[in-house]
Amino acid sequence: MSIRFDGRVAIVTGAGAGLGRAHALGLAARGAKVVVNDLGVGRDGSGRGSEAAARVVAEIEAAGGTAIADGADVTDEAAVAAMVARALSLWGRIDILVGNAGILRDRTLAKMTVEDFRAVLDVHLVGAFVCCKAVWEPMKAQNYGRVLLTSSSSGLFGNFGQANYAAAKAGMLGLMHSLHLEGRKHDIRANMILPTAATRMTEGLLPSDALQLLAPETVTPGVLYLVSERAPSRFAMSAGAGHFARALVTETQGVTLVGERLSPEEVEAQFSAISDPARALSYAEAFEQTQRFAQAAADLT
Repeated sequence: MSIRFDGRVAIVTGAGAGLGRAHALGLAARGAKVVVNDLGVGRDGSGRGSEAAARVVAEIEAAGGTAIADGADVTDEAAVAAMVARALSLWGRIDILVGNAGILRDRTLAKMTVEDFRAVLDVHLVGAFVCCKAVWEPMKAQNYGRVLLTSSSSGLFGNFGQANYAAAKAGMLGLMHSLHLEGRKHDIRANMILPTAATRMTEGLLPSDALQLLAPETVTPGVLYLVSERAPSRFAMSAGAGHFARALVTETQGVTLVGERLSPEEVEAQFSAISDPARALSYAEAFEQTQRFAQAAADLT
């Protein structure tokens, strides 16, 4: 069965170029009405302009789709609220949020300023929260919503010179899990995409032949599935060059130490067993870990 978005309304942030543009075009091509949000800033967050979003809207309209441009700063609650209100006024609902806006200020920790750190967290993580907050009540009221956060392998594995970016992208994981738990009774599904693509964010980092394989359009099919009616929830999808995989956070079975064995020396002695990935677990929610640890200790006392 074909995946379509007829009658659906989507907001895509950072949609003036690269991944966001590809996602906006993909949604519109399959019937969605799209808010193309882009502040028009440089890669480091400097400057601003409306031309990029307008160009994407023109592309969508030329192909027979429906879209509007919006220049809201995702960190500005009032501006984001106005963007959401505008979409509701025009089309009566909001079904999909693709949070893609981001900036880079790569520096080693020794050279990174607090302002560099905060600016990147504000756009990626705080901005994602602000946008989610703004669409949450409309989605609850209609008992339907699809939220997709854009993370990165840097958030799971780190990257040299990206302490700010990695921290922001790691935060997406906790946000996704919580949105899933809070939204499930209203059929609001929250997922995460971890893309690797040839965009201005990766410009200069990869050779030209690799960049050709990593076109943003090779990520968009995964995005469209994760915001569709048949989407899963709480799924972190890595994507790039047409390759799709699931990124998982697991915990080993571990070892319980009680009584005289509860010592740093015993932790060291049991380190191989503590680290053994066999039968690793993934929790439905954080409290399951608390219950498991408490029960394991109770069984030994």
